Amino acid sequence: MIICSAQQISKMYGGHPVFEDLSFEIPHGARIGLVGRNGTGKTTLFKLLAGNDTPDSGTISMKKNAKIGYLAQIPEYPEGTLGIDVLKSAFADLVAIGEKLKELEVKMGDGQGDLDTILEEYGRCQDLFSNEGGYEMEASIAMVVNGLGIQGLLDKEFSSCSGGEQTKLSLGYILLQEPDLLLLDEPTNHLDIAAVEWLEQFLTDYSGTVMCISHDRYFLDHVINKVYDLEDGEITIYHTDYSGFVQEKEERLMIEFQAYQEQQKKIKKMKEAIKRLREWANQANPPNEGLHKRARSMERALERMEKLKRPVLDRKKMGLEFEGGDRSGKIVFSMVGASKSFDGRTLFHDAQMDLRFKDRTAIVGQNGTGKSTIVKILLGEMTADDGDVKIGSNVKMGYLSQHFVVADPEARLIDAFRDEVAVTEGEARHILARFMFYGPNVFRKVGQLSGGEKMRLRLAQLMHQDLNLLVLDEPTNHLDIDSREVLEEALEEFNGTILAVSHDRYFLNKLFQKTYWIHEGQLNFFEGPYSWAKEKIQERITVERPVEKKKTVTKPREKEKKTATTDTIEAELEALETEIALIEGRLQTEEDLGVLQELHEKLERLEAERELKYILLEEQLS
Repeated sequence: MIICSAQQISKMYGGHPVFEDLSFEIPHGARIGLVGRNGTGKTTLFKLLAGNDTPDSGTISMKKNAKIGYLAQIPEYPEGTLGIDVLKSAFADLVAIGEKLKELEVKMGDGQGDLDTILEEYGRCQDLFSNEGGYEMEASIAMVVNGLGIQGLLDKEFSSCSGGEQTKLSLGYILLQEPDLLLLDEPTNHLDIAAVEWLEQFLTDYSGTVMCISHDRYFLDHVINKVYDLEDGEITIYHTDYSGFVQEKEERLMIEFQAYQEQQKKIKKMKEAIKRLREWANQANPPNEGLHKRARSMERALERMEKLKRPVLDRKKMGLEFEGGDRSGKIVFSMVGASKSFDGRTLFHDAQMDLRFKDRTAIVGQNGTGKSTIVKILLGEMTADDGDVKIGSNVKMGYLSQHFVVADPEARLIDAFRDEVAVTEGEARHILARFMFYGPNVFRKVGQLSGGEKMRLRLAQLMHQDLNLLVLDEPTNHLDIDSREVLEEALEEFNGTILAVSHDRYFLNKLFQKTYWIHEGQLNFFEGPYSWAKEKIQERITVERPVEKKKTVTKPREKEKKTATTDTIEAELEALETEIALIEGRLQTEEDLGVLQELHEKLERLEAERELKYILLEEQLS
């Protein structure tokens, strides 16, 4: 079954075509990764599919009554709207039915109107509420809240949330809508690793159709089963995950290049044959008209030949290479017994860190656990509450933040670069061209640059300074996959020390052999990349905690205790479900107003208890 079909669609911006005569279909239930370099039109295509924009020509057909979910920009909500209100708005129809039920209950309690009519309407509304999943609404919200890690945003006003927080709430809202076609544009940008991994599982199990734009290679490999490669205004479809696509595309390009070379050889031979025939024809006395005809015939065949385009095997990429700096001392940065708290909440305590020359070290953990705080302590922007913090000798530090800002947004790009790197304007233009800033682009205002362009500018500044320590805060954010790969190659060649905070698991596994993981206020160290550290932190959570309780021999082991607790909760839930079903049955037949009110009040108490049990069960199973 096809949920969407695009036929010969074209779109232009500023007189320049984004794509022309583009045709493709989206099968129902597919999980598609839309890939392509920045600027190829991926977001433009999403806007067309979502109906937020219209193609200049061609048609886009959607399955009748198909619901589309797309986060194009942060929506506006009335003043005073809380995070929980945003999530509940995904169930606007159900919430309205719930409010109607309450109104009818008030009427029944006050004796307003004809009781039989009210009871009949109440029954219809309750059936509709139940059939549409009204009683599962709170459980669905709880699942998304826990998965995305947005518990702290529920009672916060939406307008006072940061851009990243608003994006996470809006993502939760779209997931709760359960649209038939889910369009996700960089959904992992503001999520920590735990939330990304939860989202991967959610989308893998999703019953609808998913199409996503992402530069997170691990995310794509875990979620998608098709790749739509948008390049040069055309879409090529690959029936595989992202890693398979990379391999297949390379193989396809080589085959196309070989075919192109063979055709070029054939064309060359035909041109040489045409030239020889004409020479022979002209040398004959009189000129040989038969040879001339053969030459003209071959020339027409050459004109009719469908010429193959030369495949581009190596497109322009950023040219990154760090300048060498003087080496630092053996110890670059250390923390002994360090602690830090905010507003009475301890982020970490008794933290030990040892960063040595040429180490490749990553800090991971959930959002809000203190990763950026450790970076700020290293940068001297914060101080630890307790403990000993030291920076080694001859450390020359460069910092790349995901929130790159400049003092003057009106400054020209080339001037902002030269503020950090002392070179002539000609040298600056030459350097910036290696970072894909060509011609008049270097005179654009910094405030007009996209996130990816700002990141490239900051990389250009860092790579032309005398540094021996790089501190990176989400360095791959806003970079397309090709640029990420070039950055990774440059970092591998960097002759100094690197400390990074990142949620890009591919980046972490490829470059970093030491991992510090913040969990429950402790800074855990692992001699290995992210995947190794993840395995070991799970072992530490499930194995080391019972060791701490060995002295209390009368208590069962933690794992057994957890299993017993889970069994108890499941049994209690089963009993609650049975009791709720009985009450719902009685509500359909009971006519006594007093009994109806008692039953409904009891039903509300039981449903609230059931919701709590589900949350407890989820915590036990996680």
